[in-house]
Amino acid sequence: MDIRHVAVLGAGTMGAGIAQVSATAGYETSLFDVDPGQLEESLQRIERNLARSVEKGRIKAQTRVAALARLRGGGDLRDAVGAADLVVEAVPENPELKARIFSELEAHAPSHAILASNTSSIPISQIARAVADPGRVVGMHFFNPVPAMALLELVRGDQTRDEVIAAATSVGIKMGKTPIIVRDSPGFASSRLGIALGLEAMRMVEEEVATPADIDRAMELGYRHPMGPLRLTDLVGLDVRLAIAENLHRELGSDTFRPPEILRRLVREGRLGKKSGEGFHRWD
Repeated sequence: MDIRHVAVLGAGTMGAGIAQVSATAGYETSLFDVDPGQLEESLQRIERNLARSVEKGRIKAQTRVAALARLRGGGDLRDAVGAADLVVEAVPENPELKARIFSELEAHAPSHAILASNTSSIPISQIARAVADPGRVVGMHFFNPVPAMALLELVRGDQTRDEVIAAATSVGIKMGKTPIIVRDSPGFASSRLGIALGLEAMRMVEEEVATPADIDRAMELGYRHPMGPLRLTDLVGLDVRLAIAENLHRELGSDTFRPPEILRRLVREGRLGKKSGEGFHRWD
């Protein structure tokens, strides 16, 4: 299966990162968002990120120029996916929203296109019900920040075809990622483990076991985690973590994934982590 054109739906943090690595890897890349302001902001962020990568010697100047030439943004879904060989959906963790988007892809994307979701917790087989051919639907779960994180979690739905998994694996490798393949189950592998650790760290803050900084330091220095669970929560977004936890609690029925009150309270207060300037830590 030859992948030449990648369409990314959703120009938030994850979508912009996926579009950046796609264009850098040599794919013609379309970035779609219904919000023109969000789309323009993300395209500018990609330009800044690529310029910084040149300054730090991570990529060559000509690589940056070529990547930007392959990248285009737009607010028309039909135009964004009309020539795509791979569509990666990266919209918020809302099952109804994702189902609606995949239903629209049925009408506008080529019949041969692989339809992928960047979801971190919603079952791929559930998302695949929105299309006539669920065999072409796969999970491609990238990690934030996408250009820097090596892991790509590929999720095989109940009917995902082998050639779709093989093509998604090849794309991931070309993007510089290390793919792992997991069965479609709530939270997959990475989110289930990461959320369990993050929620327990939040409960420790509630119980005043230690400060957020010291809890993070314990995991960074004691277990060689590159980033503590609370700092990682801030980076991902507390609202995103809350949505994932609620979904896992609903699907698995385990109190391990019941969102702590401190998480709900911080989200209500708008303290969403790095993107709002404050979460469990302050961000300048």
